[in-house]
Amino acid sequence: MTISYEKFALKEVINASGKMTILGVSKVSDAVLEAQRFGGQHFFEMEKLGTHTGKYLADLLQVEDAQIVSSASAGIAQSVAAIIGQGDVYHAYHPYTEKIKKREIILPKGHNVDYGTPVEVMVAQGGGELVEAGYANMCIPEHLEMMVTENTAAILYIKSHHTVQKSMLSVEEAAAVARQKELPLIVDAAAEEDLFKYSQAGADVVIYSGAKAIEGPSAGLVIGKKDYIDWVRLQGKGIGRAMKIGKDNILGFTQAVEDYLSQGSEAGESMKKRLQPFVAEINQIKNLEATVVQDGAGRDIYRASVKVTGDKEAKQVISELKAENPAVYTREYQANNGIIEFDIRSVNEEEMTKIVKRLQQVMKEGD
Repeated sequence: MTISYEKFALKEVINASGKMTILGVSKVSDAVLEAQRFGGQHFFEMEKLGTHTGKYLADLLQVEDAQIVSSASAGIAQSVAAIIGQGDVYHAYHPYTEKIKKREIILPKGHNVDYGTPVEVMVAQGGGELVEAGYANMCIPEHLEMMVTENTAAILYIKSHHTVQKSMLSVEEAAAVARQKELPLIVDAAAEEDLFKYSQAGADVVIYSGAKAIEGPSAGLVIGKKDYIDWVRLQGKGIGRAMKIGKDNILGFTQAVEDYLSQGSEAGESMKKRLQPFVAEINQIKNLEATVVQDGAGRDIYRASVKVTGDKEAKQVISELKAENPAVYTREYQANNGIIEFDIRSVNEEEMTKIVKRLQQVMKEGD
């Protein structure tokens, strides 16, 4: 059977938006595909597959234990449920039981963002009751401390470009509050590139997306203290059953982590070098002004930031880029400010040429 865009009446996509779920996140390598093939064509004792790949990854990442789940979102929900239930089988079977009162999950207010779904939805799915600390533009350690009650189960910290960056306490500061209050700290680091940093900063549980920086198949990774990871595994008898991951993706993701640790991802300097001719060509197009900018959350990621001037609005340009085949997807977060960003991590030279030509057509049509 031949697979093609045409078979399902789909458009080709040039992904200049980054590692985004709406586009399938990442491309996987041949080595990862081979690991998925092995997983798909063989049988396993699934419980042992989970624990053994978890131990293998934990050793690589220098943590006590790890568990592969279906996504980072599943990792949030299952981690919250795990810490609320504390390994109790009754809780796994009755995750929303009123017998358990200790359900409050404290989160900086500026971290309660919508990343495709609101953070609070995943907390609620895990049976948590979200408590916001601080304000939209500020959260300091004291703001976390003052929200702790006898019903607090954990502190949650979202490390993401989606969250408020200014006047926000660090992971280390959140960890210090958690230790002082004898609470676990969960860090959602879904798209982050450093697989060691947050555990070393004092987080008890850290969650990563499998398909973003790591460029694996659809998966999530939960790493941290052994007791908490054991409790996460127990969720397979509860809410985790609806989020289970297949054997092919478990092995494919494990291979992706191994490759990522040995090969890394594209460095910022390389991105800047590839962006220079791209930005220069865009600057030749009337009513477009392009510069190279760094990721807003401070990651070693560089993008082309394009200011749209003249009569045409940025939102209209974005819409017209998507309309044709291939569809060009961009980062739209600053469209209301007249700015379009192009993330080239998954874009090759040929595709960049196609983007420039499409921009020329779109802007010419606006004359």
